[in-house]
Amino acid sequence: MGRRPNTAPAGISPLKSIKVRAVYRAVRVSGQTAPYDTLTLKLYYPANYGGSFEERNTGFIPADSSRAPFPIVVLMPGVNVPLESYSWLAHKLVEAGFAVASYSWIANEMGDLVSISPGVHIKRLTHKRYGKKPSCPALPAIFSELKKLNKKGLLADQLDLSSIIIGGHSAGGTMALLNANHDWFSGIRGAFAYAAHTGGNVSLGWEEDSIMPLSKDVPLLIMGGTRDGVIANSAFRYGEAEQGSPTERIERTFSEGVQGKRGDRHLVLIEGANHFAMAWPKDHSTGRPFLDQKTQGSNKKIRKYLARLIVTFCDQACSGDPMSKADLRALCDDGQPMVALSEHK
Repeated sequence: MGRRPNTAPAGISPLKSIKVRAVYRAVRVSGQTAPYDTLTLKLYYPANYGGSFEERNTGFIPADSSRAPFPIVVLMPGVNVPLESYSWLAHKLVEAGFAVASYSWIANEMGDLVSISPGVHIKRLTHKRYGKKPSCPALPAIFSELKKLNKKGLLADQLDLSSIIIGGHSAGGTMALLNANHDWFSGIRGAFAYAAHTGGNVSLGWEEDSIMPLSKDVPLLIMGGTRDGVIANSAFRYGEAEQGSPTERIERTFSEGVQGKRGDRHLVLIEGANHFAMAWPKDHSTGRPFLDQKTQGSNKKIRKYLARLIVTFCDQACSGDPMSKADLRALCDDGQPMVALSEHK
């Protein structure tokens, strides 16, 4: 008799350590002009490797249905930061039970300057048009693809489309904050940002030193580092002639841009962290890392703390669990050795 096709051959045992897998999709973005009308989506998910012939033959491993449906985190990149630089964080989130949609989009949004982008609709960020429609064209395309993935194939019925967190780094963080609006995307349960703020760009009609307001209806986690050289060296965009503060606009985004006192919006500044602390491994060949300051302390410890903050925030925002709420408050406490400043409202 021949060997059954769904059993492992002699000497090969199921690799139970395989817990995180991903699938790729090419996603068309409506309203964009070729060749800049397609983004690459990588969807990480909790996996359950069984050692079947099909798994070994194709490399496609089924989801761990015992943990489904998975709440979803959309990771939005900084300008010219590849999605691989956020893979470390995606793995931490998947290990905690989330599916993670990370993406790379080559876009032409600033004249002849072609770059990796989180997706920015520049005209909708002008003072006259801000807040009327979503300003990130990538998000509707990604949400549409997630619906397709949840209907058919490897991840059918495994995704919780009513529990979505959007979060990002640098420009991706700004896009997450500006588009976390239930009126636009009903499934969004919260947003987080690292090294991002909502300062109004004077070239888009905003007055000098202005802050764009945020939606009132979702939990937020706004994070920054005390050694952020990129934000400090970009102050001219907002009306300052000289180098600015690494954290002032992040703090003002929280104090002025976030309205009301829900109790689930948090500001955390991390001592010694720089602009690219969330991106690893680092690629200094693109983007503006040459403007950054060096971190003080261990980069590994900074990433570990960032992961704990983000995972706990996502869990609390999606589940509303009192224990995760207490854990988040503890992580944000000023008594934490890595916290330079913490506020909540």
